[in-house]
Amino acid sequence: MIGVLLALASAIGYGVSDFVGGIAARRVAALRVVLVSYPLAMVMLGIVAVGVGGTVSEPAVVWGLLCGVSQAFGVWWFYAALGAGPISVVSPLTAVLVAAVPVSVGLAMGERPGVIAGIGTVLALIAVVLVSREATDEDVRPHRFTLTVAWLTVGSGLAFGLNFVLLHQAPTDAGMWPLFFARVSATAIVFVVAALSGNFHVPGGLPLKLAVVAALLDTGANVATLLALQASMLSLASVLMSLYPAATVLLAIVVLRERVTRWQVLGMVLALIAVGLIAAR
Repeated sequence: MIGVLLALASAIGYGVSDFVGGIAARRVAALRVVLVSYPLAMVMLGIVAVGVGGTVSEPAVVWGLLCGVSQAFGVWWFYAALGAGPISVVSPLTAVLVAAVPVSVGLAMGERPGVIAGIGTVLALIAVVLVSREATDEDVRPHRFTLTVAWLTVGSGLAFGLNFVLLHQAPTDAGMWPLFFARVSATAIVFVVAALSGNFHVPGGLPLKLAVVAALLDTGANVATLLALQASMLSLASVLMSLYPAATVLLAIVVLRERVTRWQVLGMVLALIAVGLIAAR
């Protein structure tokens, strides 16, 4: 049960962080928001790692750095896909890959959830797709699902999904150090990409404050993620953590008064049912 609660805490943290970061990205380029949130989260994760303790072994460093690479490329490719392709296709396809990759790897590694938990996993995968659906784009420019957009979408989904898989391989005696090393490599890649794309500028005002809040939430979500992966099966914890879009959608409805679609409502209902089934395993 503790693994389920930690996974849900991770999903809520990621969902709220995405909402806050999204609000900031409406005012400045998204990469500039990440340029603040990633290094700040790196510092906070370093402080947490020192406080918790643990063994800084070669596996902890290697798996952590690889995890950070998947995070950075996942964010980069996801934003690129959203900018060039139809959100209504990119968002749900990415979301289902984020959930499906670790579930598939977990099953391949020999994990065998019970029948009830298995049904919950399937419902959660469907919920992720439905909750992530967007009715229309915000502008009138044509957005086509070209081959390039398809590759970016699949790449981002695989990268985000591998993030859970790689983090699950980190040794438990390493404490929080894998999270720190993950953010080190992710921050380095973000810096390079920002410099090459002409976005190496720290935002000010409200976007800066929101980026700081996003970093705080992201730090908490990362800690909950690692603990959830250590306390539960990869196939179950990852699918629950992949429900993070539900938190983002709920905040958009409550705070921004955005209209929710029938598909998103159905997705959130299925998500609740899925959580109950997985928890009852």
